Amino acid sequence: MAIVINMPRLSDTMTEGVVAKWHKQIGDSVNEGDLLAEIETDKATMEFEAFPGQEGKLLYIGTGEGETAPVDTVLAILGEDGEDIEALKGGEVAAPAEEPAAPTAPAPAPAVVVEETPVAPVAAPVATPAPVATETDGSIKASPLARKLAAEKGVDLSMVKGSGDHGRIVKRDIDSFNPAIHTSPQPGASVVPAVPAGVESFTDTPVSQMRKVIASRLSESKNNAPHFYVTMDIDMDNAIAARKAMNASGEVKISFNDLVVKACALALKKHPVINSSWMGDFIRTNQHVHIGVAVAIEDGLLVPVLRHADQMPLSTISANVKDLAGRAKDKKLQPSDWEGNTFTISNLGMFGVEQFTAIVNPPDAGILAVGGIKQVPVVKDGQVVPGNVMKVTLSLDHRAADGAGGAAFLQSVKGFLENPVTMLV
Repeated sequence: MAIVINMPRLSDTMTEGVVAKWHKQIGDSVNEGDLLAEIETDKATMEFEAFPGQEGKLLYIGTGEGETAPVDTVLAILGEDGEDIEALKGGEVAAPAEEPAAPTAPAPAPAVVVEETPVAPVAAPVATPAPVATETDGSIKASPLARKLAAEKGVDLSMVKGSGDHGRIVKRDIDSFNPAIHTSPQPGASVVPAVPAGVESFTDTPVSQMRKVIASRLSESKNNAPHFYVTMDIDMDNAIAARKAMNASGEVKISFNDLVVKACALALKKHPVINSSWMGDFIRTNQHVHIGVAVAIEDGLLVPVLRHADQMPLSTISANVKDLAGRAKDKKLQPSDWEGNTFTISNLGMFGVEQFTAIVNPPDAGILAVGGIKQVPVVKDGQVVPGNVMKVTLSLDHRAADGAGGAAFLQSVKGFLENPVTMLV
């Protein structure tokens, strides 16, 4: 009996998948545990194996390499040679089952570059207009399209020399018409040099699964969650000195982002209202602290999760962040790596960004946008001295939290970072 294998749902946000590669071809035998295909989801490229009971010959491939299919649509059909599977394919026409290899799947749509041919720059010399061909009724000979283009561009047809049959003005004559070389200057008027023509071009790139989900989720968050923002300056002098001392042994390498993660984790335990989610009919306040750390990759943004970050020492936070970021960039994360966040941190300081605001990452109530450390004049003990300041901006879902709660949370984050020894207690 034929067995239908559907496009699997490999993540909680996946609505469709792209077959990156087939490891079985039509006519191949498939057994439980065999690697069938690699499927690109919105967050990673994952291997898809045959489940228990999914055995037989591969008779039909419903989604070729590079093609996209919604979750639960027919991905492949297994069965026995000669078995009638037309009804299972949903009426699609497939290659005969006895073919030894899978039909060639169409390649993904390539990025398309469209470019117009530039008009060569023209010098300023002036020429006398050439005689214009006219109809028997005295009107100028021009095609309807040329007349339409001339009207749109404000071109005087009497100044245009036609290159069509019997001197008829056609579209290319309007496109290439340059008034600077066809218009005689008035006596005493200065001649304006012609403006060099530029090149108009663009590139169309197919939207990846990841980018589709980012667009959908963040649009939903921004449109549905009333955002508000709280910004605070943090004196990082002590944090710089503490990080230098911790890294002096060479056994660990603590980053400023690791310090921010630790400070936020401890602050969330003190202010659980920020560690919450709007659930529609109720607000869920999380007692555990799972911090999502935004990681930029080629296709977009992934947010792997540090579970129970408040219980981790800085060295463990550092090691876990490096591991998750590396696997995110290699698309090796598993669903358990990106699910369950209760708060998110997005850091652009390493790119020289001083300050920015971030969109709340559902289902979190808040996200912290972290800027770079900048050396600025500060006042200490009544004296203006050089200082190292980092700006952070907290974005909150106003349905779940208010300004006072956000300000109190940032005060705690500021206290931990300005006195790093308190994070080690």
